[in-house]
Amino acid sequence: MTTYQEQVAVEVTIAQAVWDRVLEAAMKAIADCFARPEARSTAAEMITGLLTEVDTRNCWTLAQALGHPGPHRLQHLLSRARFDHDRAREEIARLVVRELAGQDVVLVADETGDAKSSTGCVGAGRQYSGAIRGVGLCQVAVHLAAVTDSARVVIDRALYLPKDWAADEERRDAAGVPEEVMFATKPEQSIAMVKNALELGVRARWFAGDEVYSGRELRKAMREFGLGYTVGVSHTHTVTDGAGRRQSARQMIGRVLPHRWMRMRTGYGTKGTREYDWAWADVRADDSPDGHEDDGVSVLVARRHRYTGEISFYRCWAPRNVTLAQLVEVICHRWRIEETFQLGKTFAGLDEGQVTCWNSWMRWSLFSLIASAVLALTAATVGPSAPARLIPLTCPELVRLLRAFVLTPPVRDAEHVLHWMAWRRRHQAAAQSCHQRRHALNDQP
Repeated sequence: MTTYQEQVAVEVTIAQAVWDRVLEAAMKAIADCFARPEARSTAAEMITGLLTEVDTRNCWTLAQALGHPGPHRLQHLLSRARFDHDRAREEIARLVVRELAGQDVVLVADETGDAKSSTGCVGAGRQYSGAIRGVGLCQVAVHLAAVTDSARVVIDRALYLPKDWAADEERRDAAGVPEEVMFATKPEQSIAMVKNALELGVRARWFAGDEVYSGRELRKAMREFGLGYTVGVSHTHTVTDGAGRRQSARQMIGRVLPHRWMRMRTGYGTKGTREYDWAWADVRADDSPDGHEDDGVSVLVARRHRYTGEISFYRCWAPRNVTLAQLVEVICHRWRIEETFQLGKTFAGLDEGQVTCWNSWMRWSLFSLIASAVLALTAATVGPSAPARLIPLTCPELVRLLRAFVLTPPVRDAEHVLHWMAWRRRHQAAAQSCHQRRHALNDQP
């Protein structure tokens, strides 16, 4: 045990050095995006503060943990400070490109939602979200992640505005939505983000997504960008075989002979290796861009659970010959974006920002993604050097390490705690009085 502890102690030293380097690089990358040094300093505090050990993460709790006398500095940073958050997001994407140089990158698009209590929050409406497991009042955002064998980092995000919300001028003005931001479907948002990522220098060869991102226009756009793709489709998705017959994905895979299914390992879990049965069939491409030859390899891939027999379907295209094992690897990379959502929500407050306006949402999500990116890049650098008989350093373990050795612990002296208790209760009393007066006015005939 002592030997393992000594090995971990060495790993801690390495992790601290890598964390300091990556965080400094991230703050240096976005330094010119701030008009004033005070705002830049507050942003650095907020990014590290998001990773501190607090019960919930919002401007009140973070300000108390950081030792501020009130939440005003953080609220000003999110809403009114002169800060080019769009440029900052691009600079962080360039940093990720440099850190992942030489690695094969798969661009993965997926959305996640946060439950809300009011339609006054920008983009909030009744809509489906897997995060809340159904239809409810929530905000939904589309994210784009750069995924490699060792790292998964979100490099862009776009808030989805439902059609009725995007057309409501009164709500748009109240939330500060820019005039140029109009309604766009989730596939259209992902196309724009992929295009921007490639222009920023992301060296990717593949795009991956689930059924939401399997439309023909998106697949055609990926081919125009020179990317292969693997996108999930439903069992009713219609494909055309080599003979020109149109049939559903289930019918197509149903014709595959039993001995043509191959069992392949798709990763490792706490209970051992994950293995599924895989098969594929050639299909005709229906998404050739204008002026492009109908070349490349177009196939339908099926994954069958070895115990339940449940089958999932994926439509794939590659610009050159490709093996089933390569397609399976890309398909498995798509699942890793779920890990980035879990990391951002658990440790960086991605879903906890109590913000209602456009600027506030953009900046809160940006700071959360920067914190998650620095974590992921640090873990990816330290992980391969894990001592024998120990799993690589994970992001949750890295957070525990940082809280113990690097990050400033939350301020909890008696005078500060009493000050914040009085501040919260005074503020809540004033808010309660305002609500009561408003309801009384609304109740008058």
